Amino acid sequence: MFTGIITDVGEILQLEQRGDLRARIGTSYDTSGVDIGASIACDGVCLTVIDLSANWFDVEISAESVSKTNLDTWAKGRDVNLERALKVGDELGGHIVSGHVDGVAEVISVRDEGDSTRVVLRAPVSLSRFIAPKGSVALNGTSLTVNEVEGAEFGINFIPHTKEVTTWGRVAVGDRVNLEIDTLARYVARLAETG
Repeated sequence: MFTGIITDVGEILQLEQRGDLRARIGTSYDTSGVDIGASIACDGVCLTVIDLSANWFDVEISAESVSKTNLDTWAKGRDVNLERALKVGDELGGHIVSGHVDGVAEVISVRDEGDSTRVVLRAPVSLSRFIAPKGSVALNGTSLTVNEVEGAEFGINFIPHTKEVTTWGRVAVGDRVNLEIDTLARYVARLAETG
């Protein structure tokens, strides 16, 4: 489990197709405190550490994960949002995030509003019913509040701090973004269907 509060921006150092995709990600984490088998959310996708050194860790990514996320756009040198898994006693600053991406949204507009940036995205139609104004979503692993919703389109406001400590300072129209809907919204919808 994660909170959607990004704690590092890593860099893709290597990608290798070996049946599954293997990625080496550079990090500023103290990897002496990371175990083989640990979960790290990489752009919102929960991945398992399979090897590590002083300033990087390796993960394997199944074809299923690649097909359901934007990881097919990863390339050497790309920055990725990172978050280590929650430990008992950690502060829950965002919202409960599983690291299981539901789909990919597309950035359709970006405009500055004062020091902040307003981004409008288009969600897959099948997921749009789970997105509500003032509700939460995780986009590329970042816990965010939805400002407005119109059909499958929804708006997010990025404050300067978020743009500085995540990859969101470089967002552009056409970007494909990992979308995880709020767990509570998923269960409420399921209850409504069966009730």
